[in-house]
Amino acid sequence: MDQVARYNIERWQALVKAGALFTRPWLELDLASARERVDPKGLFGELGGKEVLCLASGGGQQSVAFTLLGARVTVADLSAAQLEQDEIAARHYGLTIKTLQADMRDLSALPEAAFDLVYHPYSLNFVPDVRQVFQQVARILRPNGLYHFMCANPFVCGLGTGDWDGKGYSLKLPYIDGVEIAYADESWVFQADTPEPKPIGGPREYRHTLSTLINGLAEQGFTLTHLEEWGELYPEAEPGSWDHFQAVAPPWLMFWTRLSRF
Repeated sequence: MDQVARYNIERWQALVKAGALFTRPWLELDLASARERVDPKGLFGELGGKEVLCLASGGGQQSVAFTLLGARVTVADLSAAQLEQDEIAARHYGLTIKTLQADMRDLSALPEAAFDLVYHPYSLNFVPDVRQVFQQVARILRPNGLYHFMCANPFVCGLGTGDWDGKGYSLKLPYIDGVEIAYADESWVFQADTPEPKPIGGPREYRHTLSTLINGLAEQGFTLTHLEEWGELYPEAEPGSWDHFQAVAPPWLMFWTRLSRF
């Protein structure tokens, strides 16, 4: 286990304890809300009977949504604390899911060509080399399988509300692939009714340039089928607030791809 993995394990243990947003199980889902949470555009098609891997997706959220929609779900995450949240959520609904503690860079515990869909919420930027992850995903996906992931918009990676200088959000860091970027958590990460905890510092993330993302996918036989810049538009929001920041600089990209290599 390297320092990247150790830091992420320790940090997510602290975030679970603090009740951070992405550690709170979804316990009020029905079929409609489950679909809205994981596939609002209907791009995954019929999920009944499909083998789905929720990758680096612990927290008791996406795994139960997919299971409610009829998929057979495995959730793999580096954090045992996050996987416990999935088990809590599964018991709440009376569902069966498989959990696996694993680094997204090493999925050797999973068989080759075992999944129809790999769903990978925001976590790709927690590791420095996306090509390692794409290679692992390509191995475990079936031919024509789907890979969906969310990542930081590389052009604004590391920027946040604290970068407001009275005129805009100033870019300061070189646009270099794989460079570590550390920053403070935004206030929305934590529950509103509890004081902001001091886990072990803010996120340590890594910039992945757009060319690295696209070329890394192509090298493994993935075809891009849909792409979205994700951020909600609040142009009248107070400058320096999260709503204003995401209206100026969409923080995330969402990729839908298909493994076209046979």
